[in-house]
Amino acid sequence: MACRGFIIKWGKTEFCRSPNTFPRCSRLNPYQQQRSGFRQEAKRTDTKKGNVNQQQIKTSPAEAGTPGPPPPPKVRRPRLFRPLMFTVGFAGCSFGGAAILQYENLKARVQTAKDGEELEKLVMGSQDMAYWHDWWNQLSGFQRQLFLLMSMVDDFWRSLTEGQRTATGIIALNAAVLCCWRIPAMQRTMIKYFTSNPASKTQCLPMILSSFSHYSIIHMVANMYILWTFSSGIVSLLGKEQFLAVYLSAGVISTMVSYVCKTATGRFYPSLGASGAVMAVLAAVCTKVPEAKLGIIFLPMVTFTAGNALKALVAIDAAGLILGWRLFDHAAHLGGALFGVWYVAYGHKLIWRRREPLVKLWHELRSKGGKGSRPGGGPEVRGGGGGQ
Repeated sequence: MACRGFIIKWGKTEFCRSPNTFPRCSRLNPYQQQRSGFRQEAKRTDTKKGNVNQQQIKTSPAEAGTPGPPPPPKVRRPRLFRPLMFTVGFAGCSFGGAAILQYENLKARVQTAKDGEELEKLVMGSQDMAYWHDWWNQLSGFQRQLFLLMSMVDDFWRSLTEGQRTATGIIALNAAVLCCWRIPAMQRTMIKYFTSNPASKTQCLPMILSSFSHYSIIHMVANMYILWTFSSGIVSLLGKEQFLAVYLSAGVISTMVSYVCKTATGRFYPSLGASGAVMAVLAAVCTKVPEAKLGIIFLPMVTFTAGNALKALVAIDAAGLILGWRLFDHAAHLGGALFGVWYVAYGHKLIWRRREPLVKLWHELRSKGGKGSRPGGGPEVRGGGGGQ
């Protein structure tokens, strides 16, 4: 959501580079000339005696009936009803899908635990270890190295927290989209679907896709570093499934706030980036644990509390929105931060704790055709890793 200037700059250079569109981009109509301060120099009239009468007889273009310069085009304000409905529907589907995903994960964990116990009994009961030695000796050198490499990757993955594992998937998606920006043939598609602009014909889908889109490597690294830093805390507070719902909903809601501010001010420009969703994560953690100590990576000697950091960020974005700063999309930042604060304070009780009817409905749909309403004694979902 933060960066937008490169899109405007790229668009001007890219679309004016084509030979068919260059003359149209290089010429200015009378209204553009008037706005830019360029006026054609009036022709000097001949002051000879024979031309004095002709000069007096000449009339203005309006009096002669000739059309004057066209009136300035009226900027039609975009309608935000569809983006608003998309925001409400997408947020509801995100939390509903997260509740169902939590149910399925708990069910899978129970089944995995049972299978693990049976496998452990099978391995402990087997006294023939020579089979595994023979299997290892039959492997080639390359296969052994590959097996050891996979073991190291598995050990590293297991050493990460659940929040860091979840953030790794989000970082991978952002990196893939960043690579797509570097493909010249995909530039038009990326601008259409991975940048959000209320004046664009495509309004709804970019609201979520732009939350995974970065054009600048520095911009992506900054956002993903903050997400990686706070991922463990937010997942321990909310759980993996609820965190995903909050992150996705924050991306759409922050874009909707940006749409409203752009429409109100009449400044239509494209935005992209995960800053709105990341601000929601940061604000949620800082609101829940305001006394936590934070620092700056380049200035480790400077420390401050999470509550003061959140207040400073909100104040900077509010000032940028009021003063019209155009370096970042401050409206999206504020929208994400306010949503994170609201969800931790009120939204968790209003939304997540009322998911039981949906989970029961899903369980009934899954158990149709089976034996009873709870076949196999499936787990009843109430908790879920900090989800209460």
